[in-house]
Amino acid sequence: MARVVVGLSGGVDSSVAAWLLKEQGHDVVGLFMVNWHDTAGTLSGDCPWHDDRMFAELVARRLDIPLHVVDLSAEYRRRVVDYMFAEYERGRTPNPDVLCNREIKFDVFLKEALKLGADHVATGHYCRKEQTGETFRLLAGVDRNKDQSYFLCQLSQQQLRYALFPVGGMEKPEVRRIAAEQQLATAKRKDSQGICFVGKVDLPTFLQQKLQTRRGDIIEIPASWGGYARRAWDDPNPAVYSPEDGAKVGEHNGAHFYTIGQRKGLGVGGKAEPLFVVATDVARNIIYVGQGELHPGLMRRALRIRPDEMHWVRPDLRLPEGGRRRYLLRIRYRQPLQGGELTVTTDGGLILFDTPQRGVTAGQFAAWYDGEELNGSGVIER
Repeated sequence: MARVVVGLSGGVDSSVAAWLLKEQGHDVVGLFMVNWHDTAGTLSGDCPWHDDRMFAELVARRLDIPLHVVDLSAEYRRRVVDYMFAEYERGRTPNPDVLCNREIKFDVFLKEALKLGADHVATGHYCRKEQTGETFRLLAGVDRNKDQSYFLCQLSQQQLRYALFPVGGMEKPEVRRIAAEQQLATAKRKDSQGICFVGKVDLPTFLQQKLQTRRGDIIEIPASWGGYARRAWDDPNPAVYSPEDGAKVGEHNGAHFYTIGQRKGLGVGGKAEPLFVVATDVARNIIYVGQGELHPGLMRRALRIRPDEMHWVRPDLRLPEGGRRRYLLRIRYRQPLQGGELTVTTDGGLILFDTPQRGVTAGQFAAWYDGEELNGSGVIER
């Protein structure tokens, strides 16, 4: 029997994970994280952390397991939120959920769990882990609609060594059914949305805590812009526009508040098709937009990852410099896996997709899979 510390979040997935582990005979301990106190920018109706804690307490009481509470808000702000602000200021779009798992749940939280004598740490993620000798494999969850392996794409072998994912082999409806049968308070609770531990936010308002507003132009780039025809099909660089390439159609409050592929919040109407952000220029404070979700400015075949941003969940499968291999690829959560090729050079990783991808965004993570196993990931440079 192992001592397993479960990250009880106040959600149904971690609640059922704790129940499953107890049924298996483990010594189960609940640990609730307080990671965020500030409500600036959060939308009304979103559950604050004290509601999450109440549900975690109800579940722990029902399962007759101890529940500890730890405040990790200082580390969360430093490692996740400050990084978010810095990336948005640079005109990039970070993924706080991936960072939260790498920096908080499987680092700071793990260390707190070890203080409680944990042999393992369990979460409610929909993914699986297998061990072959001394190697740990990170696999997609059985429920393909809920697979969360992408959010764990930055974990190391040492972090996976301690990790357990009890619900990874289950479908979501089965998790709900168990929660209802066991009369867990979280059985009908909605899944959390928005930024990890912060919740659903009005992003511009949230970012304005640190980033200044600056009035700038919105320039519409026509689909017929000549630069598209001149671009090489395997060029990993985004298209570079100038104000002369299009026409001004509106104004914004700061280019760093917008991201590639964004549709809402532009405040520009009267077009035949909806406008989408195709590029941002933070230095000149300009947003470039195009009409239609298949505008050429949204589509790219290639992307690049810096050498120091290449991460291998399986270091034993690391491609050497000059190495090239086909993988299944994903550049955002829940995106269907895409075929493509990863090449490693002195400049880092170059991913070339079989078909053009919509909304390739600097700061997000590209993850590569061999079948259902996630082998590695990296931050999209451009």
